[in-house]
Amino acid sequence: MTLQWTAVAFFLYGEIAVNLIFCIPFISAQRWRKVFSWRIWNWLSPYWNKCFFTMIMVLIVLFLDALREVHKYSGPEPMQDAKVNPNVYDHVHMKLFRAQRNLYISGFSLFLWLIMRRVVTLLNQAAVTLESSAGLQAQMESAVKAAKQHQEDNLLLKQALLDEENSLSAKNQQLKQEVEKLAGQLKTAKEAVHKSDAEVEAMKRQAKGLAHEYDRLLTEHHQLQNLQSPEDKKDQ
Repeated sequence: MTLQWTAVAFFLYGEIAVNLIFCIPFISAQRWRKVFSWRIWNWLSPYWNKCFFTMIMVLIVLFLDALREVHKYSGPEPMQDAKVNPNVYDHVHMKLFRAQRNLYISGFSLFLWLIMRRVVTLLNQAAVTLESSAGLQAQMESAVKAAKQHQEDNLLLKQALLDEENSLSAKNQQLKQEVEKLAGQLKTAKEAVHKSDAEVEAMKRQAKGLAHEYDRLLTEHHQLQNLQSPEDKKDQ
């Protein structure tokens, strides 16, 4: 294996290891997000896209080169030469095996390189989604607590209104009784006033009769005095 394909093979092994680490179940997306937020990644982020697309181009070139080698050693001409010379047959199959091996290595390296980037993106999105869902869950719990508190307040308010209504009903009943009592007292007072008015009228009539009687007696007294006056004069 040449140096370049050895490097691609080690790169493939590294991709497999990294993807397996990403797939470890007990490491949550939030932890991976904390790892991805380290300063070193912020320092490398300006070069990350360039490095990513450069590796894609390199792996595509290697994949096409391996595909060309596979097509070269699996064509009809090398097979015809291999049938003529047995040594050439072994050499052709060895070249074809290496070309197929290099094709698989470069193809899987390219595939895992794309998968690894996608996994990192999905882990970040999952962490953001979990954080948002946790915030929404907290808001929902707060809203549920507020709704329960509001419901309890409504029940207390209804109970207070019911008690107030009962109290007002009792007060109204008491006021009705007082009004009826006052109406009875007013009726009694009116009757007493009428009785007093009747007594006053009777006293007025009695006083008027006494006044007439007094006037009559006074007139008679004056008449008697007048009658006695001439007789006194005659005696003199």
